[in-house]
Amino acid sequence: MTTVPKPAGYPEQPMPVIVVGADTPAGEAVIGALLAPGREVRAFVSDPGAALRLKKAGVKVALGDVSDASHLAGAALNCFSVVFIEAAATDGRDRAFAADRAAVFEAWAEAASDASVRRVIWVSSVEPPAGAAPESARVDPGLALDELARRVAELDDAVEL
Repeated sequence: MTTVPKPAGYPEQPMPVIVVGADTPAGEAVIGALLAPGREVRAFVSDPGAALRLKKAGVKVALGDVSDASHLAGAALNCFSVVFIEAAATDGRDRAFAADRAAVFEAWAEAASDASVRRVIWVSSVEPPAGAAPESARVDPGLALDELARRVAELDDAVEL
């Protein structure tokens, strides 16, 4: 994490963050960049094996369908940030509540709004829906994984976007 002077009243400890699609290569890299002592990092995954690995690493894990807005909103409750990994909306996993990337992205935006997260970081090759949260940023999923993860961590740690 970067060290940036925080304004008066800004919490010293990073706020909780959830990574949706943490069972993708990009998601795993982002989780690795976010994990730090005293930091609450959550993951939303579809793969039970990934859920077990992440739990062993100290991550709070929700297992479910990444297209289920209500389940996602519950998992993101009380998080400051949510990181959405596009690959989880386009890979071969089951998605019972949405037929395509656009529908999954709409469900993700609804979940972020319903959970009242402050910041959404989209790891996406396309422009995501607007209005999911007061602060929003997009990171190119084509970046090298270490650069992508570093960029997401910097955005999550920023005082404001």
